[in-house]
Amino acid sequence: MAPVALPAADVNVGGELVRVLLSLAAVVALIFVAGWLSRRLQARSRPGGRRIRCVEAMAVGARERVLLLDADGKRLLVGVGPGGMRTLHVYDGTSAEPMAAEPAAAPLPAFGELLARWKRGA
Repeated sequence: MAPVALPAADVNVGGELVRVLLSLAAVVALIFVAGWLSRRLQARSRPGGRRIRCVEAMAVGARERVLLLDADGKRLLVGVGPGGMRTLHVYDGTSAEPMAAEPAAAPLPAFGELLARWKRGA
């Protein structure tokens, strides 16, 4: 018996290329949608009624930090380091006393005034 030759399959290269590109675009779109949904869900998981929040944090060393926390109407100054946490001070009020403001510098002139000065000088 003689071997029977099978006809070559007709491959539509243009159609396959379009299919691959559309699949790639769908995967990239799915990644962006998943990131957007993740951010939306994280924003909703933060309830507005939290009783503890970090007001400010400051690094005082390579691995040490000082945190100002607001907890149930009190402010706590907490030191955090590799050895653990330690309460440094407890403020009774909800807000610290405002620091003495430095004298404000003279306000900058408006852009229109600067432009007019520049035109007169040139």
